[in-house]
Amino acid sequence: MRRFLILLILPILACNGLSTPPPSPSETASPTSTDIPPTQPLPPTSIPPTNLPPEATAFPDPDAYSWSHVASGLDRPVDLQPDGSGRLWIVEKLGHIHILQNGQLTEAPFLNIEDRVNNVSNEMGLLGLALHPNFAQNRFFYVNYTGEGGDTFISRFTASGDSADPNSEVILLRIEQPYPNHNGGTLNFGSDGYLYAGLGDGGSGGDPHGNGQSLNTLLGKILRIDVDSAQPYAVPADNPFGDEIWAYGLRNPWRMSFDSLTGDLYIGDVGQGDWEEIDFIPAGSRGGENFGWDYREGAHDFEGGGPAGMIEPIAEYSHPEGGCSVTGGYVYRGAMLEWNGIYLYGDYCTGFVWGLIRPEGGEAWQKQLLFETEFKITSFGQDANGEVYLVSDGGGVYVLTRN
Repeated sequence: MRRFLILLILPILACNGLSTPPPSPSETASPTSTDIPPTQPLPPTSIPPTNLPPEATAFPDPDAYSWSHVASGLDRPVDLQPDGSGRLWIVEKLGHIHILQNGQLTEAPFLNIEDRVNNVSNEMGLLGLALHPNFAQNRFFYVNYTGEGGDTFISRFTASGDSADPNSEVILLRIEQPYPNHNGGTLNFGSDGYLYAGLGDGGSGGDPHGNGQSLNTLLGKILRIDVDSAQPYAVPADNPFGDEIWAYGLRNPWRMSFDSLTGDLYIGDVGQGDWEEIDFIPAGSRGGENFGWDYREGAHDFEGGGPAGMIEPIAEYSHPEGGCSVTGGYVYRGAMLEWNGIYLYGDYCTGFVWGLIRPEGGEAWQKQLLFETEFKITSFGQDANGEVYLVSDGGGVYVLTRN
């Protein structure tokens, strides 16, 4: 029988900081660029596809849909990814990955790295997973976890049959974390074949080290690395700052995803105390976006000031109206075409789920509250058919379906 874990009261993602700051951070793998960043992203290098199926222009009636139970009994699941064979990989924060196949969870973990995962703080643990685009051939997958000293580790493992050897770990990056919160943790492969990683600003509250705006640290950034051209990785030649950094000015990016059809990148960035935001990088971007933290929280002044060209969020909500901690989601691309192109995201504390429709002709993004669930939403997921799943801290997995 699968075991349950008593839930912690504190939210897994949102926090306003600690009281006693430790020494300033350093990194075992850090960028070398000290160039002054551009204030505006460069023009796209490619144009997104145009021959796409019709996208939703209005939100479906949410009363006609529900989040249907798929699995339960997991210990604090935080991520869900498909492997292309019909199976879903589900990450447990304590250091396990389980496989869901034909409606059944594997009893034994596919991967167990509990021995090296540090989860002494509520926001630490095994936090993210991405399977290599050629996983069927090379059997490589990548994880993001907090390990020794609370540092962030981004590592590669190799699957073999129905399990993965914990000793197959190859550490790509180890990044020192000055505090036990704001670790980010999300991993995604883009259509360009590069691995993208979201890292928080290092924690405490108010970004005391200024990591979000500094190009001398990997904290508070989206990283972009090439895991195929060198060991353990190479920096893509077209990265905007000549190092691993792709975008910056983020506080705690908790779940980001690429639209599987267009390649656009959506980022859920957890706010400080007032505003939660969704950020957006269009397909074909050449990187360099500055999302404004800690000059800005959402579309509002935090420290105030800052350079011209900071990128505004495409959606935001205040804590009184929606909760405490945004969980980024996915653009729906499944069989229910009335949902096609709608980005779904939620809040950890309230269980609210919103939809976001991409505008045409320069119109404003459209946002609507669709579901008021009772779930502590730690993640969303998407299978190979484009269906969208919801992952709950209480141990359950659910899929959006018609009633």
